[in-house]
Amino acid sequence: MRRRLLAAAITIAVAAAGATATGARAEPRLKPGYPKLTWGTCTDPSLVSRKAECGFVTVPLDYKDPDGETIELAISRIKHTVPQNRYQGIMLVNPGGPGGKGQSLGVIGSLVPKKAGDAYDWIGFDPRGVGASKPSLSCDSDYAGYNRPEYVPTTTEIEKTWLERAEKYAADCAKAGGKLLDHLKTQDTVRDMESIRLVLGATQINFYGFSYGTYLGQVYATMFPSRVRRMVLDGNVNPARVWYDSNLDQDLAFDKNMKVYFGWLAKYDRVYHLGRTAKAVEKLYYAERAKLAAKPAGGVIGPSEFTDVFLQAGYYIFGWEDIAQAFAAWVRKKDAAPLKKLYDKNNDQKDGGDNGYAIYLGVQCTDVQWPLSWTKWTADNWEVHRKAPFETWANAWYNAPCRTWAGKPGIPTTVSGEAVPPILLISETRDAATPFSGSLEVRKRFPRSVLVEGVGGTTHAGSLFGDECIDNTIADYLATGALPKRKPGERSDKRCPPIPQPDPASGAGDVKGKRPAEAVLRRALMK
Repeated sequence: MRRRLLAAAITIAVAAAGATATGARAEPRLKPGYPKLTWGTCTDPSLVSRKAECGFVTVPLDYKDPDGETIELAISRIKHTVPQNRYQGIMLVNPGGPGGKGQSLGVIGSLVPKKAGDAYDWIGFDPRGVGASKPSLSCDSDYAGYNRPEYVPTTTEIEKTWLERAEKYAADCAKAGGKLLDHLKTQDTVRDMESIRLVLGATQINFYGFSYGTYLGQVYATMFPSRVRRMVLDGNVNPARVWYDSNLDQDLAFDKNMKVYFGWLAKYDRVYHLGRTAKAVEKLYYAERAKLAAKPAGGVIGPSEFTDVFLQAGYYIFGWEDIAQAFAAWVRKKDAAPLKKLYDKNNDQKDGGDNGYAIYLGVQCTDVQWPLSWTKWTADNWEVHRKAPFETWANAWYNAPCRTWAGKPGIPTTVSGEAVPPILLISETRDAATPFSGSLEVRKRFPRSVLVEGVGGTTHAGSLFGDECIDNTIADYLATGALPKRKPGERSDKRCPPIPQPDPASGAGDVKGKRPAEAVLRRALMK
């Protein structure tokens, strides 16, 4: 939901001299003579219930031109509730994406066990171009609608259609985004984070990042190491693989996770009746998918939409039962309504339309130059598809606008944590969106970091969802800075049980939003 927030008369400038892609410091500074940020009321119910304050921070569109055009970042603050002598500072939070809305995410402080979150001011913000920040980029709100071509380009016609669609979307974004497209890089948002620190008068920041938010944390720590106090990074992006290669890594990981899901369906065959072995369920999935090319379910769920419905099962265990029930309803009754409901939920064109997707591309397409040769794309994706057919071509087309994207590509930051205080890394072993190898790479680059592993789990960025082993580790770190002992070798430092798979036979189901802040976190991560 869009929100009208109180705009503050703050302008921020940046000393651009010395700013480099490898992380030389270029700290923003407040322009003299301007008042500090004035907070106003919020309209988001989750923020209102926590007595949050909301506002805008004005920052340069281009940090190399601090006196030029400006944009506004929508932020919120949920203040600490402990005595001032126990106050631990500001905690910026980001849900990932890129393109995820974060203004309401400050409520997650209440999810930290032992009331360890109470000592922080939790700062949520919509990154530049996102949500309530101004401007908010949208290019074509119908792009993710129904009746899209089959993802796997088995014919020249399919390939040509998808290439034309991707090129048109990039062209639409060029028209809609204008100058903004040159200034959506991770480094831009990191400088925005530093601007927020300055506006709030903080000496250092604490940061809690999920998924792509972990990369924001990595780059911030590289560019402004002395400004880092504590960081929790959950579901770590591999800084050596941004972004073309990381998407190929995802394809392989998602395929493995879907086999885990098919095995879970087989385990509960007495509930869903979809097959007694993982291979039988997988065979049924691909058989039903093939049929939808000729006759879409309910007239709208074709093979591409079918893939998108199931993709959530590769990200999270949350929703496994809903997808299973929809699959069973279609196979046994030819009832397409549950499939359509899930597709609509995952591809909601309300509340910002394609804003999240547009910013996702705006960041990933310009952080680094993507291959321009379609020959390379086809060779790489067909090679991966042969090993991992579930998501490979869907992911390729999702990123295909990067070939013709209008924003000027940059040079990715060389991430280094040598000068950074101890930080906490979290990952489940089979996280598909940010494979575990990424967490190992970040651990190597941040020699004082500690990695906690949810052993065997398939959930992406699943901290603060009730896993006591992981969440209590977070609480202890935020309360005192204490971390588990770092162990030698390339491995995790603490091993915890993963978030447990649901048990439909128990009749309990997945209790969605049993804690209000948890419902906010789920919405932020699963969009």
